[in-house]
Amino acid sequence: MPDRTGRYPEQDEGWTLSSAPGPEDWDNWVEFDAGTWPRKVERRYSLVPTICFNCESGCGLLAYVDQSNGKIRRFEGNPVHPGSRGRTCAKGPATINQVNDEERILYPMKRVGERGSGDWVRVSWDDALDDIAARMRAAIVEDRDDEIMYHVGRPGHDGTMDRVIQAWGIDAHNSHTNICSAGARLGYALWHQADRPSPDHERAKFILLISAHLESGHYFNPHAQRIIDAKSGGTQIAVLDPRLSNTASMADHWLPTWPGTEAAVLLAIANVIIDEGLHDRDFVRRWVNWEEYLSAEHPQAHERAQRLGGSAAGSDGIDVFFEVIQTLYKEFTPQFAAAESGVPEETIIEVARAVGGARGGLSTHVWRSAASGNLGGWQVARCLEWLVVLTGSVAT
Repeated sequence: MPDRTGRYPEQDEGWTLSSAPGPEDWDNWVEFDAGTWPRKVERRYSLVPTICFNCESGCGLLAYVDQSNGKIRRFEGNPVHPGSRGRTCAKGPATINQVNDEERILYPMKRVGERGSGDWVRVSWDDALDDIAARMRAAIVEDRDDEIMYHVGRPGHDGTMDRVIQAWGIDAHNSHTNICSAGARLGYALWHQADRPSPDHERAKFILLISAHLESGHYFNPHAQRIIDAKSGGTQIAVLDPRLSNTASMADHWLPTWPGTEAAVLLAIANVIIDEGLHDRDFVRRWVNWEEYLSAEHPQAHERAQRLGGSAAGSDGIDVFFEVIQTLYKEFTPQFAAAESGVPEETIIEVARAVGGARGGLSTHVWRSAASGNLGGWQVARCLEWLVVLTGSVAT
């Protein structure tokens, strides 16, 4: 491409393309200040690796610290970060706005007026921590521990706080996550106590997304990269979303479900997979607590499964479980799901067979949207993860 004068450089002038400075240059990176063009003014930077904290993804950033005054001038992607690989969405570079925000709180503040008055004074960290600890201790000693609650914004330090406060027998945690993604987390955690699964999208055989908009950094940038890599390699993608987002427009299958009907479609997909024998029978036999389920909910079926060998390798006990599931799912036919969701029955069947055909290699995602802020949102995530389990795509 031409330079600023419109002249094309010759090949022997040594021009090379680079995405970002390598670690060997981070201590003393020199570049011209674009703001002083056409004058050539050198700026020397120390590049400090850090993390973007504008979503749970935690993409790697480089802070460009001006050596002349020690101030951060900008943020760019860290090229050696294993997750984000030097790429960020718009939220990464926008971190500079938070650093320089006039209302950024840089030290502890204590309210001195009535609640809502806006009267605050600066206090030291020691004073703040001593005051908080004394109040908490008094509540515990006086058997008022149910009056203690701690709230965090972006939960980057929950582990430390949880260990300390829960060690005192206090369940007091709250964060923005309880609103924005708790539904999906509950649905996932009911399966395997992991509330944020991280699929291997890049090596997936089929990808099923619910209301995930890769072009807007959601789902998270590292996963978006790998979903695009898989798509480029031939992996098919299906998107359940009422909105024809850019992601949905590039998918192989778009299922514009009516809001609230996602679970019905997912159960219909599971129904087709089981009816057509596309499920991973042995994986479910080995890793799902189906025996406990039958014992609690269907004792006669449990007894029959035990007579057939239970979960022992080579036994037919697991088939009793699938007979029960088929009976339970009898109403969730593709025809029923089509009537509920507005998605054509043929499309649901086609996607179901693609999901079943991806045995051992299905990757999925739902985070907020369909699973957030509504009464049945957790069921969406639960049903979605059931497809992952049903196809034996956990830890594969």
